[in-house]
Amino acid sequence: MNQVCTTCPYCGVGCGLIATPSGEITGDKNHPANLGRLCSKGAALGETLDLDGRLLDPEIDGKPANWDKALDLVASKFGDAVREHGPDSVAFYVSGQLLTEDYYVANKLMKGYIGSANIDTNSRLCMASSVAGHKRAFGTDTVPVDYTDLEEADVIVLVGSNLAWCHPVLFQRILAAKAQRPSLTIITVDPRKTATGKTADLHLSIRPDGDTALFNGLLVEIDKRGAVDQEYLDAHVNGFDASIAMAKTSDSADTGLSDADLRSFYDLWIGAEKVVTLFSQGVNQSSAGTDKVNAIINCHLATGRIGRAGMGPFSVTGQPNAMGGREVGGLANMLACHLDIENPSHRDTVQSAWQSPTICAKPGLKAVDLFQACEQGKIKALWIISTNPAVSMPDADAVTRAIENVPFTVVTDVTHTDTTALADVLLPATAWGEKSGTVTNSERRISRQRAFLPTPGNAKPDWEIICEVAIRMGWRDAFSYSSPADIFREYADLSGKAAKHGRDFDISGLADLNDTEYENFEPLQWPVVDKTKTGNRFFEDGEFYHTDAKAQMLPVSSPLSQPDAIGMFRLNTGRIRDQWHTMTRSGKSARLSQHLAEPFAEVHPDDAKLIGTKETELLEITSPQGRVVVRVLLSANVQRGTVFVPIHWSKDNASQGVVNSLVAGGCDPISGQPALKGSRVQLRPYQTKWYGFAASASQLQPHRGYSVVARTSTGWSSEIAGRSTPEDWEKEARIALGTNTGEVSILHDSARGVVRAAVFDGPVLKGLFFASPEPVEVARAHAISQIDTEVSALSALAGLPMLDQPNPGRTICACFDVGINTLRSAIYDGATNVVALGRCTAAGTNCGSCKSELQTLIDTTPILTAAE
Repeated sequence: MNQVCTTCPYCGVGCGLIATPSGEITGDKNHPANLGRLCSKGAALGETLDLDGRLLDPEIDGKPANWDKALDLVASKFGDAVREHGPDSVAFYVSGQLLTEDYYVANKLMKGYIGSANIDTNSRLCMASSVAGHKRAFGTDTVPVDYTDLEEADVIVLVGSNLAWCHPVLFQRILAAKAQRPSLTIITVDPRKTATGKTADLHLSIRPDGDTALFNGLLVEIDKRGAVDQEYLDAHVNGFDASIAMAKTSDSADTGLSDADLRSFYDLWIGAEKVVTLFSQGVNQSSAGTDKVNAIINCHLATGRIGRAGMGPFSVTGQPNAMGGREVGGLANMLACHLDIENPSHRDTVQSAWQSPTICAKPGLKAVDLFQACEQGKIKALWIISTNPAVSMPDADAVTRAIENVPFTVVTDVTHTDTTALADVLLPATAWGEKSGTVTNSERRISRQRAFLPTPGNAKPDWEIICEVAIRMGWRDAFSYSSPADIFREYADLSGKAAKHGRDFDISGLADLNDTEYENFEPLQWPVVDKTKTGNRFFEDGEFYHTDAKAQMLPVSSPLSQPDAIGMFRLNTGRIRDQWHTMTRSGKSARLSQHLAEPFAEVHPDDAKLIGTKETELLEITSPQGRVVVRVLLSANVQRGTVFVPIHWSKDNASQGVVNSLVAGGCDPISGQPALKGSRVQLRPYQTKWYGFAASASQLQPHRGYSVVARTSTGWSSEIAGRSTPEDWEKEARIALGTNTGEVSILHDSARGVVRAAVFDGPVLKGLFFASPEPVEVARAHAISQIDTEVSALSALAGLPMLDQPNPGRTICACFDVGINTLRSAIYDGATNVVALGRCTAAGTNCGSCKSELQTLIDTTPILTAAE
């Protein structure tokens, strides 16, 4: 069978995969990023390759169209807008899901030919503050750490990063290193005690936005203990005096941590020279994100703990090609190859290389500003590529209205989404597995994505679609590429010209790759000045990219804390283990949909008592921006006064689950990154008359005030709640199950308000519906397994397996589909540690991201012993 080496389309770890046309996916043991490991999402990629919901033909106003008509219309509308209203009247909003070659031609078209910098990316939502912090400190957006440094470090500090769930393969590399070298110390800094925090040697439950105070305090302690590397500072760093003076104004009370925890942290960080401080969205997604980044970097610069093995500040990216987007200038305030829009000589270099008629002269609109401009009527033509801003942007409902307000909107995507529903023109793109190009991971490693599936329908690669529009706008010579390799060569050549300006990004050694060499491209780290020398340790020589070749420490202050009004909660948003972004890919996998099948709110038990709600009930969360309804999950892992809600659900699968509709549009003033973890909300019980659960062979859609649908191994399931009691329960069951056919068997206990219904097609069960005044207690996995089987009505309506039938329960290990009841049975039988549990059930033996849940299950499962 033909095996193709490619790269995972999920997070920024950049795992290598081996894929086959039949959809078999395994880890690539030769890829340096993952060495064969896969997480639950990567392992389930083969389950997401079907064409259900795919865009396969262009559409104009919701009707099928041919490519020529659609592309002519796009080129005409954008050209008209530029002529009538100027180049800043149009905008592109693109994605870290794009390949580097796609990103490059989109930026070339907008910045060099249309002449505007109004192209921004959804990467603005996850790593713009890291970019800004790097540029302020180093002079360029340079990531100075790679994955091997994590294995060589003596102390790893994970700040605002649930690495165990969001970058599981990287986290497993850390745990493997700790198993080999138990002295390796792991510290987590996070308001929530996540799966990552549960494995840490020290967890710091920091107050939200207390990170600057923490690292300012560390800087002061470094100075007080004589741990400053004065020789290094004198030779290589500016700004220490101003930075330490500002740090001394920070109040350690702003961290919310005890003196003992602070002392432990200072002792560990200062006492071990090899320290890696890894940070992610908890740092970046803040109104003070850039200052947080620089507070971290300040500590590494003050001690000279940078540019050497096993140490340094490390920003990990959330998307597979967020780094590639940064390299091609995918943000509205950047040019390609880490050049600056504001610098005339940088602009001249890019314009000369592109031989373009113009070049943008000022930064464009960043994501939040871009959609506000849409709402204000300033944008006349908008092109959204491979992203779903109607769900993922802050103030999502306002963003939806803003897109609706644009006279002409184009969306290129692979599937129908909340955003494609707003488009005048839809352009079908090839998906992962069907397209080829390059991506760059968090450690600056460039890898190939390769096609292993045929192109479906009339879909086209993104680069080709963009170039076809550019050609129709009159720029044929500049966009007549024959392949992604053509684009890559031009891009690599431009990087060499950029490097002459003293920039870090240089892959000019790849500019003469022939097509065969590009096809056989092996993963490598940049810079690549020639084919025989790839990668180097940045800052090893103490040379940085400011004009004086020194790094810059920045004086940063803690953000002013705003006291919350009575009854207000701070909203924290983020990812869960088995889903990705808005679930357009991961939601196709039944296996991934069973771990946490509906949107939820993690609420502290004390807060739940105050607002009058209980576990598994429903919670209404409101803000001035919007409203959601989610399931209550009581957890002492969140701080009082805070609530955590995941980001993944959209209107496509949840009636009231778009959490970003609650989020205000405030941003970091330097990076423009939205503060997605800092909105204030109110909580109250959602009043409902009944709760329901449905399992069906038919595809389901959200249909009630609370309704969430998910894929299952036998079709679909739905969690439902109604605010009024149906007069006709059979009709309600049919609506919930998405069927008007078949015979219904129904049990209705009117005294208890319990209803159970089963729909049969002959002897085959096609759907089950359960309703109750309280959250439905039914063996969901068992009910799902009965769909499309021959079973008696009595057995189906029981809602529980017979004595001789297995009941695995809710999925805990998605890699091997191991349920909670299976695990409890193994614990009862003597598997009382994670290793033993893995031996007898396989749970936790692949990606390991369920290990903290396994340990919690072991800790909370009573072991019965015989009395003596």
